[in-house]
Amino acid sequence: MDIKHFMPDVEDVVEDLGVPGIAAIVMLPVLIPVAAGKIGKPIAKATIKGGIVLYEKGKGVIAEVGESLEDIIAEAKAELAEEAAEAGELAEVEAAS
Repeated sequence: MDIKHFMPDVEDVVEDLGVPGIAAIVMLPVLIPVAAGKIGKPIAKATIKGGIVLYEKGKGVIAEVGESLEDIIAEAKAELAEEAAEAGELAEVEAAS
């Protein structure tokens, strides 16, 4: 197969597009950055702001979970100490008997 079968003829493309199409192709490199700046910047800012809000909320949730975990650990240690004290008292009573 010849590559000419896959490539359109330049003259046909120019005739099909006409002046408005060619002008659009020439202006495209100028128009895309302008449109991206006007549309892309607000979208990027909104995305960043949303990320900051989620990060701040996440920090709060993690802090609360950490505090709850510390409370549970403290309660478990207190119960272990209490059980150890009861077992020590029981051992002393049995030894005295």
